[in-house]
Amino acid sequence: MSYAAMGRQSEIGHLRLFDFRNYELLDLSFQKRFVVFAGPNGAGKTNLLEALSLLSPGRGLRRAPYGEMARQGTQSGFSVKASVRIASEETTVVTSVRLDGEGPNSRLVRIDETQAKSAEELLDIARIVWLTPAMDGLFTGPAGDRRRFLDRMVLSIDPTHGRRASDFERAMRSRNKLLSDNRIDDRWLAGIEMQMAELGVAMAVARNELVANLTNAIALADPDLPFPKAGLVLSPGFEEGGLDGPAVQVEDRYRERLARDRYRDAGAGRTLEGPHRADLEVTHLAKHMPAGLSSTGEQKALLVGLIIAHARLTSVLSGMAPILLLDEIAAHLDARRRASLFDLVGDLGGQTFMTGTDESLFEALGDRAQIITIADGAVREPREE
Repeated sequence: MSYAAMGRQSEIGHLRLFDFRNYELLDLSFQKRFVVFAGPNGAGKTNLLEALSLLSPGRGLRRAPYGEMARQGTQSGFSVKASVRIASEETTVVTSVRLDGEGPNSRLVRIDETQAKSAEELLDIARIVWLTPAMDGLFTGPAGDRRRFLDRMVLSIDPTHGRRASDFERAMRSRNKLLSDNRIDDRWLAGIEMQMAELGVAMAVARNELVANLTNAIALADPDLPFPKAGLVLSPGFEEGGLDGPAVQVEDRYRERLARDRYRDAGAGRTLEGPHRADLEVTHLAKHMPAGLSSTGEQKALLVGLIIAHARLTSVLSGMAPILLLDEIAAHLDARRRASLFDLVGDLGGQTFMTGTDESLFEALGDRAQIITIADGAVREPREE
């Protein structure tokens, strides 16, 4: 089944970089829905995917400080400019950061020469999903990594999720500061805890809905695909009653426990209950085994299957076929899984950017791919295979 007709397609036709990572100035055009950046390690392939990931909210696929993204030696900052085709219309997106030695750096987003009120407006232009080697330890790493992974998945479907999460974190920091300073002011704390309850429960509900929808999408996937199906269970981070009952009741219970547990949290130096304590439990369904206990190869295959299921779900629920960024995706897959992956990705209908050290890994794409060769920190003229 093709998902291309389910929503509009966003395709990046042109990319320009100014003082970004190892690129002083770069100008690239893309003619196909499959684009492969090929070259040796350290050539700058992942830097290109990182630049593309900045066409979405957040700090990109590496989550690096903006100052680290600027080319070494530059004093002014960096800029990423892209033209994005949506149906027959073209939109210009510029995301830039001006370095400020006096304080934290922030980025400016402009869409068709108009400054965006927030980076969330980029979600109206494109939905971008990525998979990187750093995510290979997702199932064995800390819960915080899985929360971020989950929140990225929610954000690609629910553009308001990022703002809720950042507002919750801000409110929680304010509460923690009051408690650490022993300022047990009921009036101030009650207001903050009410805000935390509203935002925290909304976050948890959005995550829960995403997990339920993703579970359904996984169940509907072809059982003959070479990527194992994952079982998903969300531990929302709430204690008594969890998310049982209407949202307003869940909010009331959480708010009451926050008030009750002020001295406990003050002693711990942090808030001990809430969506910031959530975790996503993943299992290898066919083997009834926690993903973290599966082999390295099985974990990679599970992760690829999850990303594909999420991209399919994003296309259906958001009405936009996502752009995929797949870093070193082919290196640890055998020929059968590579060919299957390319077909699955092509079926989604969106644009896909991939990296690899060996062009031969992408032979199954044939003339569907545009190969761009990178060597010695420079990009050669794009060519087609």
